[in-house]
Amino acid sequence: MKSTIWYISKYVTPSYAAKVGARGFLILREFARQDHRAVLITSDSNHLAMPPKLQTRQLHEVLDGVDVHWLRTRKYRHARSIGRVISWLDFEWQLWRMPKASLPRPDTIIISSLSLLTILNGLWMRRRYRCKLVFEVRDIWPMVLTEAGKISRNNPFVVLLGWIERLAYRRADLIVGTVPNLGEHVADVTGQRRPVVCIPQGLDPALLERPEPVSEEYINLHIPCGKFVVCYAGSIGADNALETLVACAREMRDRIDIHFLIVGEGYLKKHFQEMAADLPNMTFAPGVPKAAVQSVLVHADLLYFAVHKSPMLRFGQSLNKIIDYMLAGKPVIASFTGFPSMINEAECGSFVPAGDVAALSAEIERYAAMPAEERARIGERGRNWLLNNRRFELLAARYLRCLGADAGESHSAEDTRGGRGV
Repeated sequence: MKSTIWYISKYVTPSYAAKVGARGFLILREFARQDHRAVLITSDSNHLAMPPKLQTRQLHEVLDGVDVHWLRTRKYRHARSIGRVISWLDFEWQLWRMPKASLPRPDTIIISSLSLLTILNGLWMRRRYRCKLVFEVRDIWPMVLTEAGKISRNNPFVVLLGWIERLAYRRADLIVGTVPNLGEHVADVTGQRRPVVCIPQGLDPALLERPEPVSEEYINLHIPCGKFVVCYAGSIGADNALETLVACAREMRDRIDIHFLIVGEGYLKKHFQEMAADLPNMTFAPGVPKAAVQSVLVHADLLYFAVHKSPMLRFGQSLNKIIDYMLAGKPVIASFTGFPSMINEAECGSFVPAGDVAALSAEIERYAAMPAEERARIGERGRNWLLNNRRFELLAARYLRCLGADAGESHSAEDTRGGRGV
């Protein structure tokens, strides 16, 4: 066994429990496959997962070579609530008092946000075990609260989280981020340039298996035949900025050869359906299981995603949706204003300014006018780039190299200096 790595996060779960991806666990699984001892410590209170119901204070299971330790913590009903904050505090208490004598002594401890509070436990454990401490940033807090949540920067809780964030950036032995330009944010917060490694979202091997089919009835009912189909597939909520796509469909309603398809569920679905009720060129289809998404995307000609304008996006993004899209081998168009990655590197699509309906309409028309063979080549570039750069064995090997461990295999040429990798 080469080294022992603890990965601690309240919101990282094994694949069987995850609703929206299991990046942390899949990286740990690759650590184990490369002959390292991988330990995950997590919580059974997670609104983004379906964890087991714990009857005792802790549950230990071994999954794909990873030692998973569940801690029973206080539950909460809503993601934006004081109950969630109390659950964070309870996780820290349970983590601190957790008996650790039976765990293998760590060479490295990775503290992965969220919650930021866990870095305090991490600093104490680094001193106790004399090991390396890694601070991994998957969500930039408290910036999420001030920019997306519109909470004042002077809010005492925001001020506290800001102090913890600065402490983490300054005291960690290594900073890892999932977004490509996190180094710029670290410099803004600390006033100094620190090396930041980007280990982004990866390609779940399960997606390479034969996709679950969708019924002929589903296809005939929701996907028009003989038209150029622009498809969005995913959650339908405020963060998905679908207003731009609906406005674009309205702008292009006279193009009877182009159809807009929205696949998914969410609390704003009814709102957008009412907004587009008079549009003959837009269809809303029911969501499908994750394993069946590729069976829907194969019927599209152009895949779309959007985000609202936000200062956070100058640090980039790392979305599971883009991986799904690129895997489908279709061109991707994004209403996105921020630090670009993936799509531009793979040359598999386009960015247009967020919220710019005219620019989006023009770009859709450009793709619709392309020969199908050219669109196929663009989409294939995306799929090949994904397979060559985002498989979890490559990401894990790069992670291990940054930890100073022997990765034991070759790596992709993606740059990770100063937080500029993808």
